[in-house]
Amino acid sequence: MSKQNSETAIFAGGCFWCTEAIYQHTKGVESVVPGYAGGHVKNPSYEEVSQGNTGHAEAVRITYDPDKISYTDLLYIFFKTHDPTTLNRQGADVGPQYRSAIFYMNADQKAAAESIIKNLAEKGIWDDPIVTEINPYKNFYEAEDYHKDYYENNANAPYCQAVINPKLKKFKKEFTDLSKDKK
Repeated sequence: MSKQNSETAIFAGGCFWCTEAIYQHTKGVESVVPGYAGGHVKNPSYEEVSQGNTGHAEAVRITYDPDKISYTDLLYIFFKTHDPTTLNRQGADVGPQYRSAIFYMNADQKAAAESIIKNLAEKGIWDDPIVTEINPYKNFYEAEDYHKDYYENNANAPYCQAVINPKLKKFKKEFTDLSKDKK
């Protein structure tokens, strides 16, 4: 497949280790890179972002083949695999760096995100309103190497067992047709 047919999506859904693992198991996804998006500090470190005052969210940059998976499908996976109703928090991870955000690359992505949020809100899936930010892409800085492929390299770590495994299990159950895994 030619990289000319690739498109990019950038999502922040809490800890980037979780989001990276889910999209690494998604059909049509060519690569997933953890990093920092949306802030005002250039080339931030994990330590700086963790302090919560850089404006960055832990995010993933997804490169995907739109002939194999749609941006809309990526969005539905995003909303179903984290809690879009908690402001600046996912589980035990607290702070603006763990906010729910979509960094759109173009008007079509923005429209798709707005449409899906409206649709999900109308369905009343969650008791609380969706607080996911929809922001134009302005920057993305790759995370340090030790964050990349975190789940694949640390699957037996307690965090992976307690937090990432249940999210992957939910993803595989709800999106069987979009999972690379046959289980």
